[in-house]
Amino acid sequence: MKLVIVESPKKSQTITRYLGNDFKVVASEGHIRDLSTRGKGGLGIDIEKGFAADWEIMPRKKALIARIAADAEKAEEVFLATDPDREGEAISWHLAQVLNLPVESTKRLQFHEITKPAILDALEHPGYIDTNLVRAQETRRMEDRIIGFKVSSLLQRNINVQSAGRVQSSTLRMIVDRKNAIDAFVPEEYWTIEIEVLIEGKKYKCPLVRVDGKPFKCTSQEEAEALLARIPESLTVSSVSKTEKSIFPKPAFTTSTMQQEAFSKYHFSNSRTQSVAQKLYEGLTVNGEHVGLITYMRTDSTRISPEFFARHATPYILETYGKEYLGSVRAAKGGKNIQDAHEAIRPTGTHRTPEIVAQSVTPDEAKLYRLIYCRAMASLMAPKRVERTSVILSGNGLDFSLGGTRVLFKGYSVIFGEFEDKEEETLPEIERGQIFEIKKINHEQKFTKPEPLYNEASIVKAMEEKGIGRPSTYATTIETLIKRKYVTTTKGVISPTEDGMKAVVVLQKYFPDVVSTDYTASMEQQLDKVETGEKTFLEAMNEFYGPFAENFEKAKSLMYKDPDVPTGEICPKCGKPLVYKQNRKGQPFIGCSGYPSCKYIKKEEKPEDEPVGENCPDCGKPLVYKQNKKGERFIGCSGFPSCHYTRNVNETAADAKPKVKVTYTEADYVKPCPACQKGFLVIKHGKKADFLGCTNFPRCRHHEWLTKKK
Repeated sequence: MKLVIVESPKKSQTITRYLGNDFKVVASEGHIRDLSTRGKGGLGIDIEKGFAADWEIMPRKKALIARIAADAEKAEEVFLATDPDREGEAISWHLAQVLNLPVESTKRLQFHEITKPAILDALEHPGYIDTNLVRAQETRRMEDRIIGFKVSSLLQRNINVQSAGRVQSSTLRMIVDRKNAIDAFVPEEYWTIEIEVLIEGKKYKCPLVRVDGKPFKCTSQEEAEALLARIPESLTVSSVSKTEKSIFPKPAFTTSTMQQEAFSKYHFSNSRTQSVAQKLYEGLTVNGEHVGLITYMRTDSTRISPEFFARHATPYILETYGKEYLGSVRAAKGGKNIQDAHEAIRPTGTHRTPEIVAQSVTPDEAKLYRLIYCRAMASLMAPKRVERTSVILSGNGLDFSLGGTRVLFKGYSVIFGEFEDKEEETLPEIERGQIFEIKKINHEQKFTKPEPLYNEASIVKAMEEKGIGRPSTYATTIETLIKRKYVTTTKGVISPTEDGMKAVVVLQKYFPDVVSTDYTASMEQQLDKVETGEKTFLEAMNEFYGPFAENFEKAKSLMYKDPDVPTGEICPKCGKPLVYKQNRKGQPFIGCSGYPSCKYIKKEEKPEDEPVGENCPDCGKPLVYKQNKKGERFIGCSGFPSCHYTRNVNETAADAKPKVKVTYTEADYVKPCPACQKGFLVIKHGKKADFLGCTNFPRCRHHEWLTKKK
């Protein structure tokens, strides 16, 4: 038996179908080890010993690793087939370490799509673990741990906010800067003027564009009224120009552009898009075939392989649309921190059209697949050709514009047109010198607006442009900021919270590098150099840690602590003022300002139960309305816990089913209760298992679980 280890259980299910009985495919379910929290500062890193890492198996992965190790012991050969990126390479390295596999000779499989040909090809041409890639990931993890632990500890201690992080903090700063710019924005007044003319029975709107040969600009009502008074009853066509233009298709998706378009077209959050894309990549059943539908969905490249173009795209385009629609493989565009490790996101086969796939998958999966399929195929097709007509209507020194577009050749838009903005409508034939009567004049006062708050699409675009993070981190960074309560989202629009704004102010003052987009981008470039072997792990860590440690020590001595806000009450234990506080989870509470000498915490006063107006049929005490842990209302006895009578709100006393009281005899007794020594332990039936419980319940809650042997 040969063992193949992948990351995802879904991926293992798909690959199992392609390999014979000689192979067993298992999943590591992501990372198996992480830095411990032992050592100085709980970093899990021995800085004095050359940044030696103390890796430990994650507690929840111990049983899984034991099973994989048992499989590896029996296997003739082990193949590591984790994802083809930095994180995947690191997972393969950790697996080799834990399973005692030689790193230099254990075969590493890489594939960018989960199809049978791709898997078999990877088996025929295996590689080995790229240690430079592993060291780059290790550098990234250690830098994140040091920044996260050290800076977060200061923030928690001094300003009651939860955490800081390399990518997280610089992204938060962009969000806060945008909010500050909006708050500081001073709107300026401007006016728009347009006329409506009738051409061949159809109304066309024409905005004013020039006044006496100069670009139109109007900033007051007085100016607007003066211009309105100059508009004549009819206008003459002073110029007509026609130009042909070729519009080239956009390149196939990267992770960033896929997330942006999915948000724009379907209002998918970034995490939702990534989750759906993961399923499409790992494999779904279409027409009885279980197969990966798209290539690897974490990429910053727009490159499409010549092989896919020649073997899949070309025959499909020629057969479906014709020779004139066939384009070419265009060179991928470079950009800030572009790695080009794998292809753009594309379908694994052109024969699985969006219409065919939609019959076998969920609506979300069908929508995203259609978007990916159409964008990738369009990028390999001929450009669209259009004729644009520009008309100027003039009168009394005022020029109004009218534009129209006529499609000469659809090109790529035959497949991608549904996702594009609508073109300007086609104009009828208009000749210079024609006179058109003005049917209506429209004018409106407006005010300039600031750039809007970031949404989930625009923040990802900004992160990509600034070189912050990697395709695998875009969605998780936003999720982390939301989880930490640094930002909130409403319909995808991101707003910073008070804690988020406070964190940025403090970080800018004491750790300007942590929130600097340039610094974060330069760190990504350092990781790229470690990956390519231009820089060693130790060089990168020393360059990072020296300046950071010096800055940290300064901040530690200078950072002020936010004063606690008093509540106006006095501590009943020591007489000092009570203040508002937050626990480690960010939950508010009221405690003594004398902490740690006085550890008094004020308990929240529970509202009094609302009486029902009936007495309990079991004990005679008043019934009241109560709430369970889920917030659902029910009727219960005010004598609880002595009396356990309950019923639903919509039930009457007559409707409620009487509770059968279980009685036990000596024949049921298993043994005397060791806790209260008054009752006996008897077999009771729980929701999930039987157990031994005391007959003196609820006064005595002692219980013992029954094993199968017992």
